[in-house]
Amino acid sequence: MNKLELTEKLVAKTGLTKKEAEDIVEVTLKLIAEALLKGENVKLTDFGTFECKDRKERQGTNPKTGELIKIPAKKAVSFKLAKKLKEKLNA
Repeated sequence: MNKLELTEKLVAKTGLTKKEAEDIVEVTLKLIAEALLKGENVKLTDFGTFECKDRKERQGTNPKTGELIKIPAKKAVSFKLAKKLKEKLNA
């Protein structure tokens, strides 16, 4: 599902106008992104948690040349599905 499909489903389920639904989706995603950029985790009860993690610098290999390379440290976002949703998914 993409942003447009999410907006359309929100309109269908709530009776909001398309513009109102677009605004809600846009603001929600913006707030999640802002929190992650600050290094904060975003926990959505019964859905899951977006976690901002630090990846350490590590050694890697260039697949074309076989040369050892240094992969720099970076931040990454992971998502952990909520237990209830995971159970429903695997039921």
